[in-house]
Amino acid sequence: MEYLNFAEFYDTLTENVEYPKRAARIDFLIRKYLHTDTDGTLLLDLACGSGSLSEELAKLNYDVIGVDNSPAMLNQAMMKKLKSNLPIQYLCQDMKELDMFGTIDITVCMLDSLNHLENLEEIRQVFRKVSLFAQPGGLFIFDMNTLYKHHEILNNKIFLYDTEQVFCTWENRLKGDTVEMQLTFFAYDEESGSYYRSDEVITETAYPADLIAQALKESGLNLLAEFDADKNLDIPEILAPVSENTERILFIAQKPLI
Repeated sequence: MEYLNFAEFYDTLTENVEYPKRAARIDFLIRKYLHTDTDGTLLLDLACGSGSLSEELAKLNYDVIGVDNSPAMLNQAMMKKLKSNLPIQYLCQDMKELDMFGTIDITVCMLDSLNHLENLEEIRQVFRKVSLFAQPGGLFIFDMNTLYKHHEILNNKIFLYDTEQVFCTWENRLKGDTVEMQLTFFAYDEESGSYYRSDEVITETAYPADLIAQALKESGLNLLAEFDADKNLDIPEILAPVSENTERILFIAQKPLI
């Protein structure tokens, strides 16, 4: 998913994501499951997008590598890096074809990025790549949208966003467990004094959690825990269990030591 048009407006339309709180939760989980000091730990932010989470994790003293297959998104990330001067390395790669220079201590893949893959086999491809480059004992922390969210929250609904930068219509079409999202942007161009339109189509597919657990196992990764990814973000240490109304599941997996 290259986000050719969405990249320009992504940060404006995701201001409610609360990246510092999500980074704090990731930091807590790493310390909880690794029982070690994390300063300088090598962390891969897979499908890093515009780099907002990479920035927050770098502020927590992780040695961050951000990977994304969208040059437009990485351009946004690089502009943030120029302002913050944080030592983040960005690479343009398809996560299904991940190729690292060595092993990675922690891999994260957040905000339902894996749901954008076309099918379960592509998810397995990513899991195998993460496992291949993971340090023995390394963690893989990721989240995914649930079937409940696709069928009950997204469904065939239309959302409107009106900001100073852009007006966006977001129209969903549910087909099976896949949601096709038609995004239309109207943004003001100061030079011409007129509005211009751009469009993007995004798809996400949801899967039962047990299929994700099985795919992890087949890829050589052990599933340690599952939590509700969006609850209690104000207190990272309080982890809510997955329920029938959970919209996004946070998975914690680990590569075995031997």
